[in-house]
Amino acid sequence: MHLRMGGVRRLIGIGLAGTAMVAAASLVPALPASASAAPAGGPGGFGTYLALGDSVAFGYVPPQAVPAPDYSDPSSFVGYPEDVARALHIRVANASCPGETTASFFIPGAQSNGCENSLGSSTGYRTLYPLHVSYRGTQMQYALKYLVLHRQTRLVTINIGANDVFLCQETTADACASPAEVQAVLKEIQANLTAIYTKIRYVAHYRGLLVALTYYSLSYSDPAEVAGTEALNSAIASVTEKFGGKVADGFAAFEGPSAAFGGSPCAAGLLIKLPDGTCNIHPSPAGHLLLARAIVEVAGGRAPK
Repeated sequence: MHLRMGGVRRLIGIGLAGTAMVAAASLVPALPASASAAPAGGPGGFGTYLALGDSVAFGYVPPQAVPAPDYSDPSSFVGYPEDVARALHIRVANASCPGETTASFFIPGAQSNGCENSLGSSTGYRTLYPLHVSYRGTQMQYALKYLVLHRQTRLVTINIGANDVFLCQETTADACASPAEVQAVLKEIQANLTAIYTKIRYVAHYRGLLVALTYYSLSYSDPAEVAGTEALNSAIASVTEKFGGKVADGFAAFEGPSAAFGGSPCAAGLLIKLPDGTCNIHPSPAGHLLLARAIVEVAGGRAPK
């Protein structure tokens, strides 16, 4: 997820109530049992952690926030991957890029929502500011090289797909409201995730724990918002499980605490507060901690505090 340096957008408000989920993009060969096993060495054991994804994994902070973010210093952005690494006592390589789509993740030059390019522009976050780790090419290329060089990697996490929906909203006359457009974008997400997971499992030969983090809703009291987010999450989860991966429930992580505030994660303090009293779509430190706990729970470790 990426906010293009101004303006707040809804997370996944694509109105999917009553819309059937699309089928899995393709058949996937069965993985050996070890693919879904607990991380080698157990919580706190030796190993490394590779975090992949968009601006949520990056720990993105909008320019309106107070204090203002320093985009020249990537270490100043702390997201759930850093919380997970601390809880599991492992080193993290966070390769995420704000604005990454499932297509730009592995296809050079593909349209992103502000990672390496933006709609109508060749400029993106990566062309202006440093990421947590430095690499040329796609995030996929970095991931494959990393996994080959770090055979002791015991955890790979990924959150991606929301920016695909944002692009659909920005490039269609009805803001991606029709069932046909919705199904098309979800099918594309599933097909791209299939390609990404195939490379991770069968090119890099990674057989460790693979965890996909699902997206939270910006309003648990808005049926259309909830239905849209759940549809996206279902598409992500179905492909992840076919590759022996596990799903960390980011949706539920925010739902419980938000219930005490009328279903608003903003009021619950889980999103970044802005000077005008509203919230940005990205998680606050408290929100990142909840997302990290969801991942650590499926990884079998102790929840970060």
